Amino acid sequence: MLTTSWTTSSTRRDFLRGVAAGAVGVPWAAAVPASGSAPARPRAQSCILINMVGGPAHLDTFDPKPAAPSDIRGPFQPISTQVPGLHLSELFPRLADLTDRFSLIRSLHMEAPPVHECGFQLLNTGRLFRDGPEWPSAGSVFDYLCQPAEGSKEPRSIITPYAQVETGIATSRGEGSGWLKREPLYWPRAAAPYDFLAGVVERVERGACFIRVNQFPTVFDAPSWDCHAVGGSLRTNLADIRDIVAPSFDLAFSRLLTDLDDRGLLATTLVVATGEFGRTPRLNPHGGRDHWAECWTALVAGGGVQGGRIIGTSDATGSEPRDRPVSLPELVATIFYALGIPPEATLPGPRGEPVLVYPAAPVTELF
Repeated sequence: MLTTSWTTSSTRRDFLRGVAAGAVGVPWAAAVPASGSAPARPRAQSCILINMVGGPAHLDTFDPKPAAPSDIRGPFQPISTQVPGLHLSELFPRLADLTDRFSLIRSLHMEAPPVHECGFQLLNTGRLFRDGPEWPSAGSVFDYLCQPAEGSKEPRSIITPYAQVETGIATSRGEGSGWLKREPLYWPRAAAPYDFLAGVVERVERGACFIRVNQFPTVFDAPSWDCHAVGGSLRTNLADIRDIVAPSFDLAFSRLLTDLDDRGLLATTLVVATGEFGRTPRLNPHGGRDHWAECWTALVAGGGVQGGRIIGTSDATGSEPRDRPVSLPELVATIFYALGIPPEATLPGPRGEPVLVYPAAPVTELF
């Protein structure tokens, strides 16, 4: 288990220099289920991937531990939900009424150190890579695969409301199209904290096949999920999470699910929300939480996903998965699976050679 918090840019640089290029040509086929072996499910026609920028603290949000010591469980109380036995933090009263419409993966983890750049590479693409070749984002891959035979001039993969997330290191975060050379369409809009998902449903109705939403533009000098509470440029604390960050997500995400459902679009629209990593189970000396790669939570809804399920659990302190660990490559594979991409699907690699679309095996228990 990792016990060190990774917070400095120098540490991130050291790691990024040494990351193995484990993307191109890796024989993932052994990890992918054979065609026809997975349960039947409706095919999603589009996906909304929400980057909860900064990494939510799972113990303070979607995986509360009320029996843990106070320096682990934090200041927030669990509340009951529509699903018996499923509890969320008190910060999410609206989502508590909608737990029958989404499921939770409480055992996300990554083997890479918990630095923003690595987490975003894995979340956006399912792969880790160095300065090149940059693996295309999941949205760009799906856009490439779903474009009409005659080609489409305008990408149907969209990034909004922020084109990029500032994390401190000038390296790829897997937000572009890589060697596919079909960059996602940037949809700029003035997004107040409480309506960062405004207009997204309408873009789905207009034919967008993949929308990636960056909840915040940066982890510095402004509220985000990056709650170190150390002051300076990393001053976000749990009070900011309570007063600004969590309420904005609770309102926006609940509205999104309700709006999709009311318009009959939830069954064909996959919705995934998670951060690039979790946060330390134990509060730091400032009362905040630092980076943690060992365990955190994702919310998954629509596109054939069954609501009210919990996939994987964390241990008593939220330190690591207790059962059914799920990696970010598996989460990205689940997106492709829900979108109807066959396990054997390939796309041209950076040198023209065929490479598998799936980075790992999908989490079929969601469907």
